[in-house]
Amino acid sequence: MSTLTTTRSFLTEDFLLQTESARLLYHEYAHEMPIIDYHNHLPPQEIAEDKCFDNLTQAWLYGDHYKWRAMRTNGISEDFCTGGKSDYEKFEQWAATVPYTLRNPLYHWTHLELKRYFDIDELLSPSTARSIYEECSAKLRTPDYSVRKLLSKMNVKVLCTTDDPVDSLEYHQAIADDGFEVRVLPAFRPDKAMAVDNPETFNQYVARLEKAADTSIENFNHFLDALKNRHDYFASKGAQVSDHGLEVIYAEDYTEAEIKGIFTKIRDGHTLEQTEILKFKSAMLVYFGIWDWEKNWTQQFHLGALRNNNSRMLRQLGPDTGWDSIGDFPQGRSLSKFLDRLDSNNQLAKTILYNLNPGDNELIATMVGNFNDGSIAGKVQFGSGWWFMDQKDGMERQMNTLSNMGLLSKFVGMLTDSRSFLSYPRHEYFRRILCNLFGQDIDNGELPRDYEWIGKVVQDICYNNAKNYFRF
Repeated sequence: MSTLTTTRSFLTEDFLLQTESARLLYHEYAHEMPIIDYHNHLPPQEIAEDKCFDNLTQAWLYGDHYKWRAMRTNGISEDFCTGGKSDYEKFEQWAATVPYTLRNPLYHWTHLELKRYFDIDELLSPSTARSIYEECSAKLRTPDYSVRKLLSKMNVKVLCTTDDPVDSLEYHQAIADDGFEVRVLPAFRPDKAMAVDNPETFNQYVARLEKAADTSIENFNHFLDALKNRHDYFASKGAQVSDHGLEVIYAEDYTEAEIKGIFTKIRDGHTLEQTEILKFKSAMLVYFGIWDWEKNWTQQFHLGALRNNNSRMLRQLGPDTGWDSIGDFPQGRSLSKFLDRLDSNNQLAKTILYNLNPGDNELIATMVGNFNDGSIAGKVQFGSGWWFMDQKDGMERQMNTLSNMGLLSKFVGMLTDSRSFLSYPRHEYFRRILCNLFGQDIDNGELPRDYEWIGKVVQDICYNNAKNYFRF
């Protein structure tokens, strides 16, 4: 442990860059590219208010279930994760955990964030915890470290938050009115409008939708009209993407009469049969997909998470607190049917598919090729390594699979999928891994030593492809 507490950071300029070509590609082509973060969970209110955090724990540990999972695994009580201990006590336990995260991406991310935001080149450990905490917290309390300055510091040009159809988007409007240099756009996430598994919860949501759309919902047509109203409203506030977090794509056969009857049944408070739930969700995905196509939006699907496995902790803490895992759901047939259902009527929007189970990599990589029709480069995308796959091995596997079965050169690249304003070095992490893949191939003699062309491809994946694809 003594070495870990005294050694300065391992993060040299050539971190993760294993060959001379990799180093050239990163430093001369990738390093200075701006960032488009087209999917994250940042709170727009904090951007609108240009929040300054009181301390490093608030900026770094609040809401970060990646860190909480590591702390729990290290034997740290929940009191120091989501519980009532003081902010410094929580940070102290995180600092005690970090030396044990060797070979976990948290070890890399932690030290990248300390170095890039705070110019701290020490390893975080119990012996450095107090000094690092005090230095970072003091900086965070200054205007130079407000959330807007943090975004600007990382050269972020566009970010898309994740927003429910009933959200007012008042903070997005406030940010736009301020003329903030970073475009902060909403993304339409209608998962709750499909969640008919529980009648009480669904009907409570419909009541919120009525209020947001300023309408009365008496039947299914009214329900669709209200959601379409909100979809239009999101577009008026700059939205150009939607997002869905699903175990699988739903693609059951249904009739309009069936969906109307199912809606009436659940509005009357009755529990639906499983087949009715699947039919309703299938229908809603089609409606959402058509609306996205009409507006030339991009629809995103995050598939394969097995959520809320620990029922005791779900009752105690609620969702999104670190009790989720990779699922082993069959994806292929329903995904094909859904995409074909829209494509057969020429109503398939630009689509990004993210799979959480790496066993589905080849399935997704080949599926996107079935619906890339030449109308736009990379119309259907195999999305970047997501969640548990958002690490070196996961990124490499995703990019290697895409290279083998599609066109990596048309990939729209990285996103943060984060709730933290300190997560943007993940783009640097991705870019270093990308350049290392190309660099190794060049120096192995598997690609030409054409740095100008390959450098352009690298820049496209880092930024230009996303800019053109989303029309930002």
